[in-house]
Amino acid sequence: MRDFLPQDVRRRGYAIAVVEDTYRRYGFQPLETPALENIETLTGKYGEEGNKLIFKVLRRGEHESSGETDLALRYDLTVPLARVVAEHRGKLPRFFKRYQIQPVWRADRPARGRFREFYQCDVDAIGSRSMVVEAELCSAVADVLQQLGFRDFTIRINHRQLLAGLLDAAGVGPELHGQALVALDKMDKVGADGVLRELQERGIADGQRVLAAFAGDVTLEKVREFVGGRPEAQGAVTDLEQIFGLAGVTSAGSHLRFDATLARGLSYYTGTIMEITVPDLAGSLGGGGRYDGLIGMFSGENIPACGFSLGLERILVVMGERGMFPPGVDAGGTDVLVTLFEGEDPAEGLRLARELRQAGLRVEVYPEPDKLGKQFKYASAAAIARVAVLGADERARGVVTIKDMRSGEQRAIPRAELPAALREPALRQVAEEQQ
Repeated sequence: MRDFLPQDVRRRGYAIAVVEDTYRRYGFQPLETPALENIETLTGKYGEEGNKLIFKVLRRGEHESSGETDLALRYDLTVPLARVVAEHRGKLPRFFKRYQIQPVWRADRPARGRFREFYQCDVDAIGSRSMVVEAELCSAVADVLQQLGFRDFTIRINHRQLLAGLLDAAGVGPELHGQALVALDKMDKVGADGVLRELQERGIADGQRVLAAFAGDVTLEKVREFVGGRPEAQGAVTDLEQIFGLAGVTSAGSHLRFDATLARGLSYYTGTIMEITVPDLAGSLGGGGRYDGLIGMFSGENIPACGFSLGLERILVVMGERGMFPPGVDAGGTDVLVTLFEGEDPAEGLRLARELRQAGLRVEVYPEPDKLGKQFKYASAAAIARVAVLGADERARGVVTIKDMRSGEQRAIPRAELPAALREPALRQVAEEQQ
């Protein structure tokens, strides 16, 4: 759990604005849920690994000494969405498309791009079993990443029913499928040897046979043949083929890849599963899938659902390391610094600042009269591009001297023209005219 300094907040705000704008263009509506959920809402939804990472809250007041828990910090945004849909189904449209950008908490071990408090950027579609939903979700997240400047990402896709068919064909009994999936989900982190060891530790003796079903150049055609006459697995292959066909006409098409080893450990997934990776990051930038049974755990009604979650923190880490943020994001949040002169009334500077703010500019007033050199030095350190000087001479002539901290140039601009001139193209035009 971290503090965010001004540059961090600006970068996060930039990325969130891109995510939110893109999701809205796809027709998704905003939703927010509380940070705390009832403990029974969260437990039993994430599998054995996830349950260990839930931040539980002790009972309060007279029950404090019991050591029992009744609340927990939300682990993700999907389970709270399922609760909301179950509670407010009558108020929601038949096809409910929502996005949600809020923090979640996990009692995880911190690592590069992995934190105990982090933001997720979720987008979900409720009410349809059509593979158009998966194609649209993949397209939406692909548009987000492309808008942020990513070009080398891959959207890996698989299907839980296909995984079950492959495991069954590899000789793994249904009672051990969950154990096998937890191990397979770590393939990109620990490699084939690590997965083999974990399979054996989890009671799957013939781990080599399991790996053989998932290793090498595995295509949809090959797995269709491998799973044989298992109808659910054959249906999963058909679903994936439809998704590839539909996504081919969207921005996601060139980034979509079938990956038989993709498992995703969360136990609520029932169909397609997806994950985004980039070459220089262990782990993913986000993931998701279909969870047709989750809402029914709260409502008793079988309501289809599918969603995708982008991990904001990991996206920001990669963007920072690659230098992907536009210059304006890191340039500071202030357009101009108004100076104050020693021995003069500070009200003049405050009056000028008010005029510029009313014109829509972001203005900071140096808090105390000081030497101009120190005020210029402060502006440079604070990444403020321009400094406005309003001394007795400027007031007598009806102008304001503007110093551009990037070029070092100074220009006297009539005060009435100052708001327009401070917008960079206009400032260049004024400078050219005075030359």
